[in-house]
Amino acid sequence: MVQSTPSFTSESLAALKKRFEDAKQAHVFKYFDDLDDESAAAFFEQLNTIDIERCNEFFDRTVRNPASQEGSAHIEPLKSGSFGSTLTSSNAADMAKWADEGMRLIRENKVAVILLSGGQGSRLGSPEPKGCYDIGLPSHMNLFEIQAQRIRRLQQIASTPEQKATIPWLVMTSGPTSAAIQKKFADSNFFGLNPDDVYFFRQGVLPCFDLEGKIMLEKPGKVAVAPDGNGGIYEALRLSGALDWLRKRGIEHIHSYCVDNCLVRVADPTFIGYAALRGAECGALVVPKKSWNEPVGVICLRNGLYGVVEYSEISEDMARMTRPETSELAYNAGNICNHYYTLEFLQKRVPEIESKFKHHIARKKIKCVDLETGEQLNPTKPNGIKLERFVFDVFPYVQQMAILEVDRKDQFSPLKNAPGSGVDCPETSRRDLILQCVRFAEAAGATVQVVDGQEPSFEISPLVSYAGEGLESLKGKTLAADQYITNVEDAATV
Repeated sequence: MVQSTPSFTSESLAALKKRFEDAKQAHVFKYFDDLDDESAAAFFEQLNTIDIERCNEFFDRTVRNPASQEGSAHIEPLKSGSFGSTLTSSNAADMAKWADEGMRLIRENKVAVILLSGGQGSRLGSPEPKGCYDIGLPSHMNLFEIQAQRIRRLQQIASTPEQKATIPWLVMTSGPTSAAIQKKFADSNFFGLNPDDVYFFRQGVLPCFDLEGKIMLEKPGKVAVAPDGNGGIYEALRLSGALDWLRKRGIEHIHSYCVDNCLVRVADPTFIGYAALRGAECGALVVPKKSWNEPVGVICLRNGLYGVVEYSEISEDMARMTRPETSELAYNAGNICNHYYTLEFLQKRVPEIESKFKHHIARKKIKCVDLETGEQLNPTKPNGIKLERFVFDVFPYVQQMAILEVDRKDQFSPLKNAPGSGVDCPETSRRDLILQCVRFAEAAGATVQVVDGQEPSFEISPLVSYAGEGLESLKGKTLAADQYITNVEDAATV
């Protein structure tokens, strides 16, 4: 029998067992009496943190009775003129105004950024968190460092002799990545940022369920859990104290993005200024689809409210539909998980509506204990359900939304797939960033030498240029295609 330990008493254990029995999840205690004291104490603590009634409600609402949260859906494309765009030269004056406003807010220390970095690098063949991944640039910087350098450069641009600009960086980790990410930051001296300006917080987890709604055990003394999806950001921000930390620093505007986009313009002044000038409480960047059948979610209207509709939810006829005035695809606002919020919205409005956010079903292969035989199972096909919320689940409840269309080649290159897969992989991320650096140099009046059609290995440090600025001295020069520029005066020429 298990002996009571300081972490629980026989009374608290009995009360916990009753809660799980009443919730029809008593099976989790099947092996409890076989555990040693240390394992029993750890298992008790894990079970005690699970709001079992709430988890059952999530499963019932999402899996057993999905119609209660879905209802009928009337899907429409975004209305023409309802969103801004950086893709037409006629908008140059507006874009300058948006950028100036965003830069002013950064200069006044009213802007912070949130990085969604809970993902692991397993699909890339890496044992490290995805943010630690080296996509093969000449500098061999990982994704974290690329983004940190963009923050440092933007702080430098925005600062004046009278006012130093600081952009706080909040980093959302997950259970499997938290320790490794914090160690990487510490070992890398926070990539040159002030540690006081970096705030780590962890997204939550939910138990994994079998197909009948029973909580699964990873092993006899541990519930199988999974991150609650990137939509868990809202609860995690609140419970971690991150929002209070931002409030004390005077932050009013927030840019949020995913770690796997090597082209992300962290704290993008144009986006922030655009959303702020529109008086938006939430915003999103979108990119035009590559083709009508590109498998990407699009931002559109569902029952008259903003939302993201997956490509599988739109018929071929809808996907091919074009706007009569432009012949562009009507459903063309590709979602890239790049968002704007006001702190007021996150701190006051979201808690009022969060209970309305739906969960999404992910059927997965989940390692678990067979409760009939006690055998450890490593399934080859999906045997369980993970429940997730998505970060865009907040959109239907936004009262003032700001959507801005941007150029994919300058702001979006996701890293999703293994090396060599040819799509959204390390090679395409490397290529897209290098080609952007070439465009920066050419826009400044330089020529990048290309030898026998070979792909260049040409990189400009983000500390030198955030988005193409500061390269005027390259004008008229022919630059070597294989180099990493950390100082424009020392750029290699041919």
